[in-house]
Amino acid sequence: MKHLIKLILNLIPRPLLQRVAEWIVPVVGLLYLGKGKQCPLCGCQRRKFLPYGYVTSRENALCPNCLSLERHRLLWLWLVRESDIGRGAMALPKMLHIAPEVALMRKFKKMYASTPDRYVTADLESPLADMHFDVQQIPLEDESFDAIICNHIMEHVEDDRKALKELYRIMRRGGWGVILSPVELEREKTFEDDTITDRAERTRIFGQYDHRRIYGRDYAARLRETGFEVYDIDYKNELSKAEQELYALPNDHLYIVCKQ
Repeated sequence: MKHLIKLILNLIPRPLLQRVAEWIVPVVGLLYLGKGKQCPLCGCQRRKFLPYGYVTSRENALCPNCLSLERHRLLWLWLVRESDIGRGAMALPKMLHIAPEVALMRKFKKMYASTPDRYVTADLESPLADMHFDVQQIPLEDESFDAIICNHIMEHVEDDRKALKELYRIMRRGGWGVILSPVELEREKTFEDDTITDRAERTRIFGQYDHRRIYGRDYAARLRETGFEVYDIDYKNELSKAEQELYALPNDHLYIVCKQ
């Protein structure tokens, strides 16, 4: 199964994959009926989750019902337990969700059903998004959003510092955001080399052909350069071992930013 999923991920264009996955994956998930893993976003229980990965397939990665990945489940737990979204704030923050993950987007759309204009999705090309733009040049007014979620984008863009400045510009004072990227914690400094242009070689070195850098432990400092106050949170290890196993959570840190 993991070899088949890896082949599909690498052969089918991402926009098409986004359209068909929500129909195909649940059917495949019927092969995993049972109990052992549970998705905190949709409540789905399976004896295990589906494997997922462009280069190396990760076990127990993809929820077959809502399509959440490990990082989505970890982030959702933080959002509902620690942020103003889950703590019963009087009004939901006006949110911009860039490169919206299907599982999270569905939850947010239900939350914002009575005020849909306060939840806006955006992407470079995804057919699921409300707006389409390059995050390095965002066509929105200064300080126009209370909250911004922008995950696994910075490793793709040509100039990540320019993109971060744009996110800082459109965030309101007192606002917050989640800006996650793949970070290798054993690596001290971020590695990038635009002279590597061969697709196969970029995949071998960066993990995906369209990745431009591998972030190291300096990722939080890179976020701070923009002006953000940054919280580097090892949230998985704030949870019980039972929850870590049940929800199949990753070792990733969460990077929460604020604009004072």
